[in-house]
Amino acid sequence: MAKKIETKAVEPELTVEALQKKIAAMRKAQEEFASYSQEQVDKIFFHAAMAANKQRIPLAQMACEETGMGVVEDKVIKNHYAAEYTYNAYKRAKTCGVVEVDTAYGYKRVAEPVGVVGAVIPTTNPTSTAIFKCLICLKTRNSIMISPHPRAKKCTIAAAKVVLEAAVKAGAPEGIIGWIDEPSIELSNELMKSIDVILATGGPGMVKAAYSSGKPAIGVGPGNVPVVMDSSCDIQTAVYSVIHSKTFDNGMICSSEQSVTALEDIYDNVKKEFAKRGCYLLKKEEIKKVGSILLTPAGTVDPKIVGQPAYKIAQMAGVQVPEDTKILIGEVSSVEPSEPFAHEKLSPVLALYKAKDFDTALDMADKLVRDGGYGHTASLYINTLESEKLDKFAHRMKTCRILVNTPSSQGGIGDLYNFKLAPSLTLGCGSYGGNSVSENVGIKHLLNLKTVAERRENMLWFRAPQKVYFKKGCLPVALNELKHVYDKKKAFIVTDTFLFANGYTKPITDRLDEMGIRYECFFEVTPDPTLQCAKKGLEALNAFEPDTIIALGGGSAMDAAKIMWMMYEHPECEFEDLAMDFMDIRKRVYTFPKMGEKAMMVSIPTSSGTGSEVTPFAIITDADTGTKWPIADYELLPNMAIIDADNMMNQPKGLTSASGIDALTHSLEAYASIMATDFTDGMALIATKLIFTYLPSAYENGAGDPFAREKMGNASTLAGMAFANAFLGICHSMAHKLGAYHHLPHGIANALLIEHVMRYNADPAPKKMGTFPQYPYPKAKGRYCEMAKFIGISGKNEDEIFENFIQAIAELKAKVGIKRTIKEYGVDEQDFLRTLDEMVENAFNDQCTPANPRYPLMSEMKEMYLKAFYEG
Repeated sequence: MAKKIETKAVEPELTVEALQKKIAAMRKAQEEFASYSQEQVDKIFFHAAMAANKQRIPLAQMACEETGMGVVEDKVIKNHYAAEYTYNAYKRAKTCGVVEVDTAYGYKRVAEPVGVVGAVIPTTNPTSTAIFKCLICLKTRNSIMISPHPRAKKCTIAAAKVVLEAAVKAGAPEGIIGWIDEPSIELSNELMKSIDVILATGGPGMVKAAYSSGKPAIGVGPGNVPVVMDSSCDIQTAVYSVIHSKTFDNGMICSSEQSVTALEDIYDNVKKEFAKRGCYLLKKEEIKKVGSILLTPAGTVDPKIVGQPAYKIAQMAGVQVPEDTKILIGEVSSVEPSEPFAHEKLSPVLALYKAKDFDTALDMADKLVRDGGYGHTASLYINTLESEKLDKFAHRMKTCRILVNTPSSQGGIGDLYNFKLAPSLTLGCGSYGGNSVSENVGIKHLLNLKTVAERRENMLWFRAPQKVYFKKGCLPVALNELKHVYDKKKAFIVTDTFLFANGYTKPITDRLDEMGIRYECFFEVTPDPTLQCAKKGLEALNAFEPDTIIALGGGSAMDAAKIMWMMYEHPECEFEDLAMDFMDIRKRVYTFPKMGEKAMMVSIPTSSGTGSEVTPFAIITDADTGTKWPIADYELLPNMAIIDADNMMNQPKGLTSASGIDALTHSLEAYASIMATDFTDGMALIATKLIFTYLPSAYENGAGDPFAREKMGNASTLAGMAFANAFLGICHSMAHKLGAYHHLPHGIANALLIEHVMRYNADPAPKKMGTFPQYPYPKAKGRYCEMAKFIGISGKNEDEIFENFIQAIAELKAKVGIKRTIKEYGVDEQDFLRTLDEMVENAFNDQCTPANPRYPLMSEMKEMYLKAFYEG
């Protein structure tokens, strides 16, 4: 049996200075408490909850005696709930030290207390709220300074003392819980200034003061809970649930129902059920009398009626009702603020409305919420099979708790009628009600969760076409698979006029004829293919409806074919979306559509440089606007690539040199990229070695050295697979714009810039470095030297090796007829300078820039352009 709580003489009134000293002492106690282990905290939490639970009856009696509000038996339940349900909800929760670990991601969360909590306690729940707040503070290793309501100070302090004594006895520091004996506005203001977090429950003025204090605040607003009873509801359950809730502690819980709106077809039955169960339906004159005493002149609930029984409230209004009346019900029609029954009443007084249909009921409930209980709670009684209505109600109500078929007083506080709703006596109203929380307040709101994030390298990838066939003469053998593996019926060949006119398509069409595969050929692709060209090809594609697209040619034919493929598969796509830049291709905003549903893509290169046959990239130009759309996504990878040197034998010298140096730039940039991996490194190294070894002979001897041609074809594809996965750098960013503005072949543009970019990247202390977790520090120079040594370039130290490598690249370029400067290619100086700033900005914004090992400033890119133009 609980012992009677003795009330000692009130301590001397605190001054501001004394309060400051008390909070300072509590801060020291909290600092000691913060060092406690989870085991120590859980022991204190247990004993404090046990002590509060044992004193639930004396504390309830004190609360009713002091405030003159509510029902002792119901306050017993609230005290019991505050102790038992709070303990049960959080007894196993981790609140000390490491509370969450993910070793794979290198992620750890560490719980720390917030410090000294200032708790404002309402007169409506003076003991249960004090118990609840003290317990969640003990569980989270915080100290708590309580500011009780002046009309409930004795019982609130008594509740706090019960918890404090048990906590200290269980090992908590002395003074971990404190209170203001004689509350005042001055002391409350000082409290809010001096603590770390305010936990405020009470009227709108107090909550507003908490949020205006300049300290973090968890304040919760008033409720004006509307109930809608749908035609489909169980009327008996609905009505008695409202009675059960509205009579609990004489309606003082903020989540208690304030109005019921019943649909017209059940309205009379709802009225009868309320009357049958002991509620009193006020007559017209009585409604006016009761309404006149509900509110103060300021429009807030009159304290005289709060928590009083229905019979007593009726007496105050001069209305005679049976003494055992449960609820006074006023049948009203207005939901405007001018109607007293439309407000929060915190007593067993209820408004009853009639609605012609569900949508009208929603309008009425919405109005009641917006004018008086924005953000708090709304309640619906309905057959849950009426899911459309239920969803409509949940969407319409601007409240943070939507209770269904639930007594809202008991349901709103959580863990009684829904066990996922956290138990709490502090109910957040979110931004609707000007609150910082939109849920039931609990321990997580009183913890600082520190995140310890270790460096991790994200999962990487290597993506390539499903099949890559290579070897001189492999074309007809590889094409066999179209018939015998994939059972294809119709092929659409995309190429250019030169290749078509010179018989390059014949080995393909002959093989297709032999296999009985029908085909059509589109041969109007031009260098720097246009969107208009692709659309023309698309018309032919749509008319022919192939199940295979074969791209034959260099980068232009490949790009055009990929774009046609894209439009053929997904005509709904917008190029502006497809071309959206990304920092990480896996996290791009625009999700690229699935390709290959209508046709597979086969790519057959006729030059050895672009690597487009194995990359996810395509560039297309809108001839009408001049806009260049760079498209990049692994969905654009061809399904099959056929690298047959027979198609490359007759490349002219200019194409051989430009495409060869383009391939070299691919391997150099892929190797130095911040996204380079072991998988791409090997390909980049081998490609570089092949290019240095075989490009000069391929350039000089052409078809006279078929072996060199074959090796250059391999080098181009290897470099393509390397940069398809490691990406490129600013040499390509700048080359793209140099080519676009001044019509230089892409390979030549790269060749003119590559040494300047290498010197730029090789700086061991750049102003900015590229950002990628696996790239720990500037190391481009070392990477270039690794490549140099791999192809046989040596030196006495890294500096010399690097310079020798730069020289070797210059010599290779000279051997294959590459000039030294942009100027030497006939680019007009004034025209170049006029476009320079625009080129720089667009190059900076190029998709290749982010993977560069040194993140560039635009001024630095401009300097490199100028060097490439004048110095070489």
